[in-house]
Amino acid sequence: MQNFIIKNAIVLNQDFEFHRGDIKISDGFFSNNDPDNAEIIDAENFYAVPGLVDIHFHGCAGHDFCEGTHEAFKKILDYENSIGVTTICPATMTLREEKLISIMKAAKNFPGLSGIYLEGPFISKDKLGAQNPAYVAGPDIEFFKRLQNSSGNLIKIAAIAPEVENAFDFINEAKNLTRLTLAHTTCDYDTAVRAFNSGVSQVTHMFNAMHGINHRNPGPVIAALEDENINVELICDGVHIHSAVVRNTLKIFGSDRVIFVSDSMEAAGMKDGIYELGGQKVIKRGNLATLEDEKTIAGSVTNLFDCVRTAVNKMNIPLETAIKCSSLNPAQAIGLEKSHGSIQIGKAANLVLLDKDLNLVRVIRESKI
Repeated sequence: MQNFIIKNAIVLNQDFEFHRGDIKISDGFFSNNDPDNAEIIDAENFYAVPGLVDIHFHGCAGHDFCEGTHEAFKKILDYENSIGVTTICPATMTLREEKLISIMKAAKNFPGLSGIYLEGPFISKDKLGAQNPAYVAGPDIEFFKRLQNSSGNLIKIAAIAPEVENAFDFINEAKNLTRLTLAHTTCDYDTAVRAFNSGVSQVTHMFNAMHGINHRNPGPVIAALEDENINVELICDGVHIHSAVVRNTLKIFGSDRVIFVSDSMEAAGMKDGIYELGGQKVIKRGNLATLEDEKTIAGSVTNLFDCVRTAVNKMNIPLETAIKCSSLNPAQAIGLEKSHGSIQIGKAANLVLLDKDLNLVRVIRESKI
């Protein structure tokens, strides 16, 4: 295992403030001590930021997590690591139970996955987005337990539409087994408040696949705002949310409660063309992916580090804020904040060096380049 001393970097420290300093990496962890046989890296004029943590994405590099094979998982992991996303929690789509069980069993034995995000099938048929309506199912705790057992307890987040039948029975039991997130929902303000009070603690790709804010019907967004314990996801690809909404969400919610996710599908990192998501055909043109109707957005084709660049360069979000929303905050959501998500002594040495234009210079993941 390679050890490193990174000198003269502009370091984003554990308080997410930049300062100039050195970073020591020993046996895969950030260290106080000079490691033996260390490679010296001169990082003069480079930013040193923690590796990113993507807790909600479906695929990239021509592969989808729902292929459920180690080959696909390896291609996904390699691509994400190569672009500075060093911790991944990929998401399923709404599929039949037999297929989901197969995916869970394959993921259980694959190193490099920090969790699984179950984005269906317990959602509303009236807010599908790109989810397949054929496989939407009512909330069923026994169904969920079968999936969780098959995965070896890898499901760290599960989506729920709280207005559907049996949703609150499900919430009351599932909240002790995983983190719950409000998603693909037609719920109103009062139902969202009840869901948050009952144990739901996150909002999936906020503003998308849910009702927006209305002064007489404030909906789930305002319900989330009023509860300081709720974290919300944003897709900062320049397609899903207007830059002014991103800026104001951060201003109102605060940088501690916002999680940037890519929600990328298999076309991320690929040329324009025809791809697939959840058994449905997807058309990629530039940074937009749609179903065949060419209207319904089908995930994103932007990786999380490019979302950070978009947030900083096009939305006027401070770099330190964008990185925090893409590293520590998502790490907390999947229970990894003590070991991942920031440059801190004793944490896993996941690190990205960037030049002043935010181009990747080097990615280190637990002492591996």
